[in-house]
Amino acid sequence: MSTTDAVTFWDDVYAARPATIDPQPNARLTETTTSLPPGHALDLGCGDGGDALWLAGQGWHVTAVDISAVAVGRLAALARSRGLDDRVVAVRHDLHESFPQGMFDLICAHYLHTPHDLDRTAVLRSAARALRPGGRLLVVDHGSTAPWSWNQDPGVRYPSPREVATGIDLDPAAWTVERADTPRRNATGPGGRTAEVTDHVLLIRRTA
Repeated sequence: MSTTDAVTFWDDVYAARPATIDPQPNARLTETTTSLPPGHALDLGCGDGGDALWLAGQGWHVTAVDISAVAVGRLAALARSRGLDDRVVAVRHDLHESFPQGMFDLICAHYLHTPHDLDRTAVLRSAARALRPGGRLLVVDHGSTAPWSWNQDPGVRYPSPREVATGIDLDPAAWTVERADTPRRNATGPGGRTAEVTDHVLLIRRTA
């Protein structure tokens, strides 16, 4: 599908629901990064902005990107309302076409799945290369299908964290896999519906 189709799809997804007033950070982000010293972070596919706002509240400077101008505009407004606009830069960006410039101490990619064309492996490889020495790439993928997911295909297969790491094909002399596991958690979806879901968590650190 064309880039225009993808932009329209995701703009419609966000426009169809009320703006989230208090978006919450993903659980895997908070448990993984709480002990890290603040630096510069890149949030790939920022969505409602819970991760970017939480990181900014912890002292990080965050570049948050999303293909949806609706999502980006809402996040920028929330950052201003919380006095965090000096720490959060929200930008509409299509990862299918290019990757944000700069070097970062933390790059997050939470549930970077889409029904449209996206070379995820290339995006994650670019993310790893955009890490400063000592920086970390956190990739959290779906490991199961939540009842509210847009993809209800019963035949869908979710690659394991190790498979994702193998696909990125990073030089072990320069990047180290610090975590690759599949924890479960209770998740809350639209309308307060809850379900137990599996996350696929991959944490990579640039060592050189």
